[in-house]
Amino acid sequence: MATQRRTKSFETELVIQARGLTKRYGEATVVRGIDFSVPRGQCFGLLGPNGAGKTTTLRMILGVTPRDSGELQIFGVDDPKQAHRVRARIGVVPQLDNLDPDFSVIENLSVYASFFSLHGAKIKERIRQLLEFTELSDRAHTRIDVLSGGMKRRLTIARALINDPELIILDEPTTGLDPQARHMIWSRLRQIRQSGKTLLLTTHYMEEAERLCDDIIIMDNGHIVAQGSPNALVKKHIEAHVVEIRGATESISINFDQFPPCRRQQVGDTLYCYTDDAHPLLAHLESQGELITLQRPANLEDVFLKLTGHEFRD
Repeated sequence: MATQRRTKSFETELVIQARGLTKRYGEATVVRGIDFSVPRGQCFGLLGPNGAGKTTTLRMILGVTPRDSGELQIFGVDDPKQAHRVRARIGVVPQLDNLDPDFSVIENLSVYASFFSLHGAKIKERIRQLLEFTELSDRAHTRIDVLSGGMKRRLTIARALINDPELIILDEPTTGLDPQARHMIWSRLRQIRQSGKTLLLTTHYMEEAERLCDDIIIMDNGHIVAQGSPNALVKKHIEAHVVEIRGATESISINFDQFPPCRRQQVGDTLYCYTDDAHPLLAHLESQGELITLQRPANLEDVFLKLTGHEFRD
């Protein structure tokens, strides 16, 4: 896939721009007047717990769910009557694979290409390139039901690229995959972004968002609670170091006032200590033989849990 040279105007052109975007279902407001914009050529992350409003936001972007108020421009267009033209410039990788099990790999791509009126030698070459790009060339005539989970996800990505879209929406693209398959897909997504495409990513894997996204919004209860690059969000919301203390934490007695400031959060049998200077606390914990301790840098998952809470949500 050829790499486009980036210019300042290329980077600042907005593919998506939302202002006051709102969606209600009866008396429930699930998206509450949110503002965000996605520049061309970026990977933009849309994160949040279940029920935060992410899926509804994606559906409004795709034009399959009408908004109740606010502005939503896709490629500079804010006209529901033009939704079909806008969707022709978008590729979608859904959360669940919906490949046709009665067709082979190449047949799935060919049939999907026909939905965009793509036929003939040109689309055959496009399919050949996509199979090579996703390392599925040797599986071209294989039936879907014998593919591994990673192969199915790669095929779903290839299918999303069949119409050479400018915007690719990825809804939890690596859920359920093993680490090898996940890293392979991350590599391909970085290549897609480097070719000038714009990616809109939802994921529950915070490592995935950290590795891929230029900018992120975190949603909760229909609101945007934070926005920024992964590094900027970590620096803004979380201390530099995290010390996890596992084991019989309820039975230990630690005078945390004797150490540098340490914000604490108890989750199950683990006590999380967030601090900018972990060494004095770690030195003290070495004498507590019943405890298991882990020191690590703060990460995006810490930000996510601080802003959206630790409680389980269906």
